[in-house]
Amino acid sequence: MHERERHRIILAAVQERPVATVPDIVELTGASEATIRRDIAALALQGRVRKVRGGAEAVHPPQFGTLSARPFRVDETVRTAEKRAVAREAAKYCADGDAVIINAGTTTFQMVHHVAHLRMQVLTNSFPIAEYLVKHSKCSVILPAGAVYREQGVIVSPFDNDGIAHFYGRRMFMSARGVSKAGIMEQDSLISQSEQRLMRQADETILLVDSSKFENRSSLILCPLDRVSVIVTDDGVTDEARRMVEAAGVTLVVAEVTAADRHRESPSVA
Repeated sequence: MHERERHRIILAAVQERPVATVPDIVELTGASEATIRRDIAALALQGRVRKVRGGAEAVHPPQFGTLSARPFRVDETVRTAEKRAVAREAAKYCADGDAVIINAGTTTFQMVHHVAHLRMQVLTNSFPIAEYLVKHSKCSVILPAGAVYREQGVIVSPFDNDGIAHFYGRRMFMSARGVSKAGIMEQDSLISQSEQRLMRQADETILLVDSSKFENRSSLILCPLDRVSVIVTDDGVTDEARRMVEAAGVTLVVAEVTAADRHRESPSVA
């Protein structure tokens, strides 16, 4: 990854949490700890971040009203090939004439390339998904009422009267922060509330998660594991995770990550 791209990711990361640690940034960029420490030092000299023990923090921290979820532009750079494979497999559950819900997320965003040729009714709280489908598809696009959180590209409201209750979908496609025996996990309470309202409006929920999400943990449980009908993941999933999903009575679909997934450019919202 080029230095400029690493710097962009570091600057975005310090806006989403009090301190972006070196291990956090290593995970996001795939660079070595030594490289990240040099990047932080360079950005600190430029006055763009504040260097702290073990990481960096923002010079001007975000104000009240932000979400704790990672920025869209940061998250879409992580495990991109796996997300493409998962989304391609999940899109097979879509057909002409369907009414579906596609929740905000960088994995669900990868679906747009595979459903753009269909004529569907799509309710989404994702600004990037809505923008892409409006520009490049024949789908009808419905957005809920709420505030647009630019960094995450999501539209959410703390209130029940956001219009979601007036839409009924055959399926909901959803991503998540983590998956465990405890259930499907999220990291922001406002996003979690929105997802719960969306789930109530669909016959079944299909979860799109790359295999690393079985190792992630969060303090917020969105729903029990058996609340979803299908989990689509990539072929890096462990045997332990497979057994956990099967024990919950949930269908597990494993997508093969191909060479094309590793080299194809992402759909653009520009």
